[in-house]
Amino acid sequence: MVVGIGNITFRLHECRSLKSKRKIVKSIVGQVRNKFNVSIAEVGSNDVYQRSEIGFALVGNNRQVLNSKMDKLLNMVDSLGLAEIIDTDLEIINL
Repeated sequence: MVVGIGNITFRLHECRSLKSKRKIVKSIVGQVRNKFNVSIAEVGSNDVYQRSEIGFALVGNNRQVLNSKMDKLLNMVDSLGLAEIIDTDLEIINL
């Protein structure tokens, strides 16, 4: 079994409140969940309205396929244009 985990840190330039941040984060999380069927949630910077951290996890049986899915996920999130990706942390673990 192979597990892929990741953490994406975003900068939200146009957010002036937690309500507008929530709208953007919810949109990103929903679109990623629908397209890639991953476990994903906001995991940090909950009270900072111009920064967000989203964590995700994938499980599979092939390391190359998992790596490809994680790359496609990052490209898709970047292409949405809702927030600027300022940091990523990806890890693939063989169990």
